[in-house]
Amino acid sequence: MPAKRAGAAASGAGPAHSLIVRVTHWINALAVVAMMLSGWRIYDAAPLYAFQFPRELTLGGWLAGALAWHFAAMWLLVLNGAVYLAYGLLSGHFAKDISPPRAASLWRDLRQAFRRRLPHAPGRYNAVQRLLYLLALALLALVAVSGLAIWKPVQMQELAAVMGGYEGARRVHFWAMAGLFLFLVLHVNLAFAARGVLRAMITGRAEAPR
Repeated sequence: MPAKRAGAAASGAGPAHSLIVRVTHWINALAVVAMMLSGWRIYDAAPLYAFQFPRELTLGGWLAGALAWHFAAMWLLVLNGAVYLAYGLLSGHFAKDISPPRAASLWRDLRQAFRRRLPHAPGRYNAVQRLLYLLALALLALVAVSGLAIWKPVQMQELAAVMGGYEGARRVHFWAMAGLFLFLVLHVNLAFAARGVLRAMITGRAEAPR
């Protein structure tokens, strides 16, 4: 079934993304954005650096409200992520679509990307996309681990110690989220720039060639 889906997407008008991939993608996007905006409000209550985020860009209104949003989004992300991981492993989606790219393929696609000639077909992942998605998954894992160390600094003191203590875990959490923010900016820009990509993630079908 996955091979048929990839072939249909390459030819133009077949299934590009399964229903589970699409639903978990949008839930994941919602949860990450909610965590990010509420996290900015939490950061503003005790800044790590000499700046604060504009209040209009934060979620929660005040610290307690931001924490409530942050934890609600966290559990949504965890549950949704568990569904996505189970599907990705059992269906072969990870092995086929986002397995680590070979060095030769990555170098080739990076050169094409810098020349603005990198082809993109909905439902098919080039080497650059594979690398970015794997980095995003790694950043999400780092956000989760550092978040645990911040949330339970006494119970998770060994984990926090690996990151330099409570303040070190806060910095790891901040920079992992910053990396995710940059990924989202790039991801959204590419989604709007590449024809048919956004539609395929909504409808599940690749756009037929004209």
